[in-house]
Amino acid sequence: MNYAEGKQSRTVRSEQARHTLLTQNMRAARKALGPALSSRTKVWLETITREFGFSVKGGDLQIINSNWYVTHTGLLALARRKKCRGIHVEVVESLCDSATNRFVLKATAFPSKGSAGFAGYGDADPSNTSLLVRGAEMRVAETRAVNRALRKAYGIGLCSVEEIGTIQNTGERLPPQNTNGNGTGPKVRDRLCQIIRQHKLDAELVKAYAVDFCGTKTLREASREQVETFVQQLAEWAEKDRNALLCQLNSYARPKQEVVA
Repeated sequence: MNYAEGKQSRTVRSEQARHTLLTQNMRAARKALGPALSSRTKVWLETITREFGFSVKGGDLQIINSNWYVTHTGLLALARRKKCRGIHVEVVESLCDSATNRFVLKATAFPSKGSAGFAGYGDADPSNTSLLVRGAEMRVAETRAVNRALRKAYGIGLCSVEEIGTIQNTGERLPPQNTNGNGTGPKVRDRLCQIIRQHKLDAELVKAYAVDFCGTKTLREASREQVETFVQQLAEWAEKDRNALLCQLNSYARPKQEVVA
């Protein structure tokens, strides 16, 4: 096989792979939205699938209110496929206030060798993050900064789910304290397991959120009141907007190569 034939063969295989991915993405979108899947939404999905190779099933894309959003997972996967040379992140100290948990970070993505870099800024504070990530604002700001830098580097017009902040802040509220104190009623652990099963959530990612929410090193160190508050908040968010909750959970997903059996 000569060079021209080899190039043509690779082109055919690449086109077949894109067609297969597009079919899978459309199937996943129809399953999620049913009759609500509009022609505009389908056209957008086809475009971003062909241009960037994002996978709905793989968690690269999320749809919220009939609009597509790319995820942090999807952007990092794209950077690997495109052989990104690196990402530099730094804190913008002049705009940060640790006393109020406000952080601003700058990320610079270098898509190719010799590139001047594409910069993006990300900010996070209690006003634009969920109660579930209180105390982790710096990490949220870092994720948002990296997302913006990568979107600029690869010309992605879609906003990322991590950049849109929390769902309606006015709807976030602490539940009333449990004054019963006698241990009656369903156990908190059982309630949490029920929510995970009911809404088909990833238990490990929920646990990671719970630890951050409670501000402890492990969930075992958290008080009963802290866990009860977390469980109540998780249940309310899952009922209001499961897609937005999944987006937040996905930001805690570890790269596959880091998983230890």
